[in-house]
Amino acid sequence: MAWPRFEWSLEPNDLSLLLQAKRAAGTPIIDLTESNPTRAGFQYPAEIAAALGTPASLLYEPSPWGLPSAREAVARVHDVDPSRVMITASTSESYSFLFKLLCGPGDEVLVPAPSYPLFEFLAKLECAQVRPYPLVYDGSRWQIDFQGLESALTKRTQAICVVNPNNPTGSYLKRDEADRLVSVAASRGIPILSDEVFSSYPLTDDPTRVETLAGVTEVPTFCLSGLSKMAGLPQMKAGWIVVSAPEAARERLELIADTFLSVSAPVQHALPRLLESGADVRGQIRRRTAANLEWLLATGLESLAVEGGWYVVVPLPAHLAEAEFTLQLLEEQDTLVQPGFFYDFAEEPYAVVSLLASADRFQEGIRRLHLLLG
Repeated sequence: MAWPRFEWSLEPNDLSLLLQAKRAAGTPIIDLTESNPTRAGFQYPAEIAAALGTPASLLYEPSPWGLPSAREAVARVHDVDPSRVMITASTSESYSFLFKLLCGPGDEVLVPAPSYPLFEFLAKLECAQVRPYPLVYDGSRWQIDFQGLESALTKRTQAICVVNPNNPTGSYLKRDEADRLVSVAASRGIPILSDEVFSSYPLTDDPTRVETLAGVTEVPTFCLSGLSKMAGLPQMKAGWIVVSAPEAARERLELIADTFLSVSAPVQHALPRLLESGADVRGQIRRRTAANLEWLLATGLESLAVEGGWYVVVPLPAHLAEAEFTLQLLEEQDTLVQPGFFYDFAEEPYAVVSLLASADRFQEGIRRLHLLLG
């Protein structure tokens, strides 16, 4: 039987196999890859669960753009007109809709490297291809290599994806970068997809950073976010797209959404309260990630500059290989980090560490990392 959309091995890698074995044996693991806030010990307001109980959810009111109350709540957060907001079941579904809208079989989307590997799966499942463009580190910050970006453009390029701030580098677009990105896209008539799920989590003060491209009008632009990061509620399955595009694109995006009608009524009715209550969770996450980063830097462990998000990139000694080091750390120290090649870094060796763990677990994990590094 042929599987034309599946080009990946389904075999678990060595790190996953070792982790499974240790967990099966009951070994306590310090997980410095944690990305799920519901497992990280945050306190969730009781109103979040209560918000799902409205009787209005018993009435089915299908709407491809989402219920007006949900769109209005999102619009208030982003300071845009509600007519520009489309509610989806997740940021992944937002990408799926946009790749359906913009790409035919074999068409290409440009994606940053390093960045998280989800793009390849989402694009290929829509019969599209990804082409990387480089982010470069100049010793103090990450930035787009525009020569590399323009070299990656082809006749089949249908979109340029940006992640702002990037995952895992934590780098925001700066005003000059955003302006140049829009200029390049507009000159080619190529839409921009701006993933802004981590934009609510700055770790530095920088007046030059750009937290959203929602105000762009020179080129079709689609800004993505959702409850998973903004309110620490990945299980609620609600995302959204802020659309700046011609009517023809809006009509076709509506047809795609109408074909699936995937967002549940309870979460849409609850969305205004979930966003309001989620502000408390977001505050907890911001305080913890900032405190963990401050503690890490105080230990003297070298890390690359990070401006926002939940992750930090740790350079490893040049003689180490990422795969072997992460396996050794898990085997000998029962501590899990991610190797840089998971995120398509151009060079090795790096380890990627989540800042989301509770202070005691984070500090113990970093101590074990220090111990193995000697």
